[in-house]
Amino acid sequence: MDIRNIAIIAHVDHGKTTLVDKLLVAGKLFGDHETPGELIMDNNDLERERGITILAKNAAFWYKGVKINVIDTPGHSDFGGEVERVLNMADGVLLLVDAFEGPMPQTRFVLQKAIELGLKPIVVINKVDKENCKPDEVQDLVFDLMFNLGATEDQLDFPTLFGSAKQGWMSSDFRQPTDNITAMLDAILEYIPAPKTPEGPLQMIITSLDYSNYIGRIAIGRLHRGSLKANQQVALIKRDGTIVRQQVKGLYLFEGMAKIKADEVQAGDICAIQGIEGFDIGDTIADLENPEALPAISIDEPTMSMLFTINDSPFFGQEGKFVTSRHVRERLEKELEKNLALRIKDGESTDSWRVYGRGVLHLAILIETMRREGYELQIGQPQVILKRIDGHLHEPIEELTIDVPETGSGTAIDMVTRRKGLMTSMVPKGDRVILRFEMPSRGIIGLRSNLLTATAGEAIMTHRFMEFQPYKGELPKRQNGSLLSMEQGKAIPYSIFNLQDRGKFFVDANEEIYEGQVVGENTRPGDMTVNVTKTKKLTNMRASGADEKTKLTPPVKFSLEEALEYIMEDEYVEVTPKSIRLRKIYLKDFERKRNTKTVELVEEEV
Repeated sequence: MDIRNIAIIAHVDHGKTTLVDKLLVAGKLFGDHETPGELIMDNNDLERERGITILAKNAAFWYKGVKINVIDTPGHSDFGGEVERVLNMADGVLLLVDAFEGPMPQTRFVLQKAIELGLKPIVVINKVDKENCKPDEVQDLVFDLMFNLGATEDQLDFPTLFGSAKQGWMSSDFRQPTDNITAMLDAILEYIPAPKTPEGPLQMIITSLDYSNYIGRIAIGRLHRGSLKANQQVALIKRDGTIVRQQVKGLYLFEGMAKIKADEVQAGDICAIQGIEGFDIGDTIADLENPEALPAISIDEPTMSMLFTINDSPFFGQEGKFVTSRHVRERLEKELEKNLALRIKDGESTDSWRVYGRGVLHLAILIETMRREGYELQIGQPQVILKRIDGHLHEPIEELTIDVPETGSGTAIDMVTRRKGLMTSMVPKGDRVILRFEMPSRGIIGLRSNLLTATAGEAIMTHRFMEFQPYKGELPKRQNGSLLSMEQGKAIPYSIFNLQDRGKFFVDANEEIYEGQVVGENTRPGDMTVNVTKTKKLTNMRASGADEKTKLTPPVKFSLEEALEYIMEDEYVEVTPKSIRLRKIYLKDFERKRNTKTVELVEEEV
């Protein structure tokens, strides 16, 4: 059987998922399935809301008698664990680039991985119907980028297609639009090599997994060599070299977005296997008689950690179904099975865990998923992981790219350099400027919200991990203190109105609050305890002015990432299915005075 395995690489929001949907429709799989605006690939609620791909997904279609397996890769460097595994299943990549924006940092991150693995790229310059786009210039930028990443002669001799995935056309010349995407399908058959299948007994590395409530964990991977049959006895070779005898109970191939039962799978195809127990990603399924392991997948290590703890606020258990430490621990352990870049260690108490990940977004996605499933928990301030290399303290450094209007460039540079950022380039692009910096990961925490405020929401910020460098010293912290509630009760509009000159509020009028909850931001440094539950004293005299005239400034509402980046080291974010609240770790005033908490930096020995 003739097969092609391709992965799709693109920066967030460059049209990758739309393109995959068009490919599937072109493969005549769905007949008249094409519903306007419906994304077939991003089928997770969070992915649709954020417009990003988080989990790598598989699909397949047929074209001219050839089976094409398509793997959708996450575009964000925080999901590096996903990217690494996915590319191991592919023989070539479609590099999708926006005709206006050109190659972006996240494109670079995934492309670098693909080039290291020796995959052949087809460059697709998308959105050529946009105003002011520069397809020729973007093609040159892609060539420069690949050259800088150390691509081989063969990889640099890439074919380029132009088109618009949204409008459903692709062509080798952007000045001559077509009415279909067959140019791309033909390019896949011509340039992407068929999988190399060496002679020898069965070998397959598990690169991904799925879970079904009916049949349990399903191992997914590409058959490296040999063939696999349903009900066959196989050897599972673990990372540490131990070999366990297993039986394949069910075998599935991908057709469209579905899995279809198969009796036999040949080398080169991507399949799903049911019945293998106790496997981890990176384990090898091999022949029982002469088991040989494939090299394990290397995964980027975590750069950030957060303290997860059970919810012990006065409002615990009011909104969530799962609130005990057993529930939270089991859910975190379940996440470890499929989230490769995650690590978990027990915290100082039995009800807390230190969770390590690739960045605030990576961990925020996990927290957001948990709250949607009905969990309640509290999260501490994100901490970067420091390492001691040759006796010296090192910290993670990221490449930060900021796209701002020219007028906001001075403010952006000032903000970043105060946080120990070092500017490496400044490129004008129309009336905007692209700024590049090398910056400690610590400095990026909380930068996005400040930058958006300073540039009236115009700045676009992306970053990716580079390396560990010597520790850069202390960074400036949030200047303003918090406004804390003195009592439990309802936030009374009269009190909020009278306290508005003290700072910005985070709670709505008549919202239930508790003692020690962060209800706002102080206009000055240092925390201030305020009583927002105080009602107006009533007299039997009629007031000349009616209370309805009190005008309240709308409260500031944080998204989960903003809340995590905003809190100080002595604060928690309380997360429940319906609410995100900020609070002090110690709710009572005397407890806070007794425990002036200093946070120790998280240090990992190398």
